[in-house]
Amino acid sequence: MAAERYLAFSDWIDGGHPDVAGKAAELAAGCATQAEVARRCFEFVRDQIKHSWDYRMDPVTCRASDVLRHGTGYCYAKSHLLAALLRANGIPAGLCYQRLAVGTEGPPFCLHGLNAVYLDGHGWYRIDARGNKPGVDAQFTPPREQLAFPVLAPDERDLPEIWAEPLPVVVDALQRHATVAQVAADLPDVALLPPVQYGFTAGSTQ
Repeated sequence: MAAERYLAFSDWIDGGHPDVAGKAAELAAGCATQAEVARRCFEFVRDQIKHSWDYRMDPVTCRASDVLRHGTGYCYAKSHLLAALLRANGIPAGLCYQRLAVGTEGPPFCLHGLNAVYLDGHGWYRIDARGNKPGVDAQFTPPREQLAFPVLAPDERDLPEIWAEPLPVVVDALQRHATVAQVAADLPDVALLPPVQYGFTAGSTQ
């Protein structure tokens, strides 16, 4: 697994920032198990950090500490904060993506950001802290996944990689636009590889 990559802090997953480290410690206080810590971190980001588009809430955030400070972020930014909180608690965490239709079937399509966490006794387990609303009910129920969105349309995909760092196309979209409306009009996407048998694998941005 090369766990070091999934525990490391970086510019975007800045788990060493005092605010992030402090919140991570607060969430872990009194927990008896690794899974309980992971659940608390997940539920905090899901429920207490507002999804930028659901709430039409600026500013556009990307760095984990900025997501925490402003209390808002797109799914991608929320996944950066969740990864930072988990890593600050010594729990390996990575970033995952789905390619979903922007409307009912697409095109257009866009990436959706979520996380994978490595849990003792379970291995890699995907969680989606984008924020619940009518029709979206993401939960922490290992080993059963309960994500925000099913993959339905023919050109939608669960992308198989577990990345240690955000994809550059995601960072670019969040850094290049000043408002959530501008991001919504230019959501990041990737071209699909030829069809393969998808399975979850540890990836790297290197």
